[in-house]
Amino acid sequence: MSDANGLQRGLSFIDGDDRPFVHESSYVDAGASIGAGTRIWHFSHVLADSTIGSSCNIGQNVMIGVGVVVGNRCKIQNNVSVYSGVTLADEVFCGPSCVFTNVINPRAGVERKDEFQSTRVGQGASIGANATIVCGNDVGEYAFVAAGAVVTSDIGSHSLVVGAPARPVGWVSRAGHQLDETLTCPVTGDRHRLDGMGGLEVIE
Repeated sequence: MSDANGLQRGLSFIDGDDRPFVHESSYVDAGASIGAGTRIWHFSHVLADSTIGSSCNIGQNVMIGVGVVVGNRCKIQNNVSVYSGVTLADEVFCGPSCVFTNVINPRAGVERKDEFQSTRVGQGASIGANATIVCGNDVGEYAFVAAGAVVTSDIGSHSLVVGAPARPVGWVSRAGHQLDETLTCPVTGDRHRLDGMGGLEVIE
């Protein structure tokens, strides 16, 4: 059963009275939580025990799996499936038809739900259209995964990666601009330094 906005019974609300919008063609299973101001568009399905933060935009034909956590102000574009085991921090962008996985060696005839691997995407990171994130690999804060890239290892903060398998080719700022040779954003002026963990940090 659903109300006039398509919200399913069992939905709980977070962060005040600004009700989320769920298109009438979409479903939110009992036990899922949707934050204030979040919009869920056509033909999408949010499964039980998942949590979507506030002010998110969930595009057409998106699936949010059981137990998935999506932070605040995320944008998940059309045709993305976010499977169990995936956690998206705040302000993550998932481009159209990008792919997450949660089993490293799937077989239709072998049950492997107890072998799901986790994937974490850090705050402000962007995943380009048709990119693939192989499970068990994390994407650092403000990293940028180019369209069509295949991530097979951890990606450091602010890294720009391209190709299959994905390889680093530069660095990006919080605003998404490629850094110059001094690790300075040419638009915002933000300066960065190596963080000792394969990524960058902003010099405050």
